[in-house]
Amino acid sequence: MNEDGFIPFHRPWIGQEEIDEVVAVLKSGWLTTGPRTRQFEEEFARYVGAPHALAVNSCTAGLHLALAALGVGPGDEVITSPMTFCSTVHVITHTGATPVLADIGEDGNIDPQSVEERITPRTRVLLPVHLAGLPCRMEQIWALAERHGLHVVEDAAHAVGARYQLRMLGSDPRSAAVAFSFYATKNITTAEGGMVTSHNAALAEGMRVLCLHGISKDAWNRYTDKGSWYYEVLEPGFKYNLSDLHAAVGLHQLRKLEGFLAERRKIVNYYNARFRDDDALEIPPDGAEPGHAWHLYVLRLRLERLRISRARFIEELKARGIGASVHFIPVPLHPAFRQLAAEPRNACPRALALYERIVSLPLYPGLGERRAERVADAVLEVAAMGRG
Repeated sequence: MNEDGFIPFHRPWIGQEEIDEVVAVLKSGWLTTGPRTRQFEEEFARYVGAPHALAVNSCTAGLHLALAALGVGPGDEVITSPMTFCSTVHVITHTGATPVLADIGEDGNIDPQSVEERITPRTRVLLPVHLAGLPCRMEQIWALAERHGLHVVEDAAHAVGARYQLRMLGSDPRSAAVAFSFYATKNITTAEGGMVTSHNAALAEGMRVLCLHGISKDAWNRYTDKGSWYYEVLEPGFKYNLSDLHAAVGLHQLRKLEGFLAERRKIVNYYNARFRDDDALEIPPDGAEPGHAWHLYVLRLRLERLRISRARFIEELKARGIGASVHFIPVPLHPAFRQLAAEPRNACPRALALYERIVSLPLYPGLGERRAERVADAVLEVAAMGRG
């Protein structure tokens, strides 16, 4: 990436260790789910403090497996956030259950009070989303779940490495399952992939069986008294397994994660210092405790102090060689969820209002001080121009 060239919104940080490990897998002759995938699961489980971890081909797969293994289906309702990627809602609809949207709080995460207002006798699961890597108010969410006899499944796609009350997300048994993403843009990557953790042995085993066609034995360790070729399909399952090729990358990414997080925090602190005193800009919330994983730096524009739109703001950044994005287009604004949005109980005015003024800036290891300075200079220049 040239110092004077275009600064992309994201760039994966892959080292020689990941490359060497992938080459070793290719030479081993075992490419699909095998010993490196199992090793990755074990190391990830230790890292987050969960007894069970299942490597999957996406966070979406992890969420779907958790809901399916919990028996969520037609007639059930699952409450989630409107400020999320479409997959969070897709997994609910794929089980046959009904998604219900609760509005967000000032931090952009799901508001527990709004959640409580939307609980009905049909509610089975609360599905909070840790937006941008900032943990939700889980104590209140767990309390609601206990009071109403509900399961909690966390969408931690943005939040690998995040801590809540000084404990890793995934370490608290009050959540039935926690799903993480290792997509190319995430805090660590396997190119495509994810992990779902649990403290419930029966649930973890149910997810493992469903993960690979409902087969009773792992494909890479399938010896039984009937022979190594024998297997049984216990129930209709999915094709959600992670390959050793992907796990090979993940093993080394995981070992670098704490360093990656430190790099992200350094950039965040620099951005905050540059933007804090500009009256047209609002720095992102960081929560009441130091547990933010900083997957995204979501700047908030004070549009009432600008004469340009958010779209123009992003285009002006692009003209100055800076990539930016928006996270997220709220669920109700997508045509696929038009019917969902039309239901009064799914009204989420705070999410829709926040969406209009958010801009995600480049944030990743390897961005470096000079490029972070270029990003900040461009943002401040566009803000000054936008004031007229």
